[in-house]
Amino acid sequence: MELFSTILLIVLIVSLSGVFIKMLPMQIPLPLMQILLGCILAAFGIYVKFDPTLFLVLFIPPLLFADGRKTSVKDFVYNVREIVGLALVLVVITVVALGYLLYWMLPEEIELAPALALAAVLSPTDAVALSGIVGKGRIDKEKMEIIEGEALMNDASGLVSLKFAILIAIGSIQFDLLQISLSFIIVAIGGLAIGVLFTWLYARILRKINQLTHNDSAIQIVLLFLLPFAAYIIAEECHCSGILAAVSAGMTVNQSGMMRNAPLTARLQSDSTWSMLTFVFNGFVFVLLGIQLPSILTSTFAENQRDSSIEVWQLCLIVLFVFIVLMGTRFAWLWAMKHMPTMPFGTRRPLAFRSYTTRDLLISTFAGVRGAITLAGVLSIPMTIGGRYQLVFIATGIILISLITAVIILPILLRGRVILDNSQQDNEILTVKGYMAEEAIVSLEKMQNNLLQETTEDGLDQEIIHEVGSRVIGSLRRRTGLKDLEKKALEAENLERRMRLVAIGAERTALLQMKIRSEVSEETFEHLNTDLDIYEKMISGDA
Repeated sequence: MELFSTILLIVLIVSLSGVFIKMLPMQIPLPLMQILLGCILAAFGIYVKFDPTLFLVLFIPPLLFADGRKTSVKDFVYNVREIVGLALVLVVITVVALGYLLYWMLPEEIELAPALALAAVLSPTDAVALSGIVGKGRIDKEKMEIIEGEALMNDASGLVSLKFAILIAIGSIQFDLLQISLSFIIVAIGGLAIGVLFTWLYARILRKINQLTHNDSAIQIVLLFLLPFAAYIIAEECHCSGILAAVSAGMTVNQSGMMRNAPLTARLQSDSTWSMLTFVFNGFVFVLLGIQLPSILTSTFAENQRDSSIEVWQLCLIVLFVFIVLMGTRFAWLWAMKHMPTMPFGTRRPLAFRSYTTRDLLISTFAGVRGAITLAGVLSIPMTIGGRYQLVFIATGIILISLITAVIILPILLRGRVILDNSQQDNEILTVKGYMAEEAIVSLEKMQNNLLQETTEDGLDQEIIHEVGSRVIGSLRRRTGLKDLEKKALEAENLERRMRLVAIGAERTALLQMKIRSEVSEETFEHLNTDLDIYEKMISGDA
């Protein structure tokens, strides 16, 4: 009962965290506010035992699945070289270089394998924390796609590297670079393949279930929610990357047509449900991080009292030095990719980094903040490994410094940049809407002619057919002239939308008054009110 009450309290804090930000005189990013609220809960004696394995299974698959669903496969493939360069090559460079540096800096009780394990957990970046810091639309779309794609992939590469480092540390396997590299590739490709294949199979099973249940949206949403967990667990049971399975499952959902072919009600409810779940899960992760911080600091000081090999102030200096090395390595690799020549094989398109200015390189460097994956990874290091508390302290310090530094430096680097230039996208939208309208007009004219020919059989009034057809076709014809009459057409469309919204509001008020006067049953009220909600969402442009 106590655990259940604590969970409810954390969910409440997550829900109110956005309100607290609005009440403060200065702007604090949501992730930092949630970490701070977690520290306050810990100060009042609220504590949740952190189980890294349970954390990875419970929170990471749905969050990465949701990010995968929002990722454009076309854009991901287009940027795949840049993403692989950051999510795989940079991770390997970081693990090797930083691992040996930590092995040299830390006391002798910490062997090479634990040092490599710490370097592995410090390599993944957190795009969720970054979005909370800089806000939506502050970083160029192309750059943000690369950063988000990197964050999706380097979680897996970092944790797989961690797994091998731990196995070496506890003596389960011997260090063999060739064998580990082959195993790494198999684990990664296996995770991606399992996610794709399982999702395609899942989509077909779900279609059959929908036919049997007559497209019950509640069943469909629940089964979709279980998909990332199933993909993760199956991949892990096959000794592959569960994280990459969850990511590829999310990216495959849209390609499989699972939700595209679902009824409108199911799609709307699914989007709302996932939006709520990702908000709660993301907030839960950062509040949990805040709750763990006081206990991590307390245990660090307690264990350091019994450890004469290093002082706390030395650990603090190591944290600062490691952060500088992390950022320096990231900047150096970005700079190297900027000046990398075009490869003679495959596409001859130069890497996107070629056009980056020094300012862009710095933005991409400090955008590599560390977050929940780093904490979960370092806490999964076995207690039997010597000097473990030092590794946990360093990882925690890096998380905090990377977040705080990003809060200070990124707004400065982004100052004066006008990012929200949507003219190209707006022009594309207008062109596509015009083409869609032309095709729709052709279909409606055919339908109108057929109805006029069959009017004697169906008993339809020709005047009604002409009136309704002219109204609908006239509305569509305005879209076909958007290129020439863009302003007037948009004004007409917006005015029509406003009038329809006013009409819906009046209908809803009338329906509510009828319910108050007991002139309509509860079932009829709920049915018609839901119809109005769906219609309002459709014409308001949020569907």
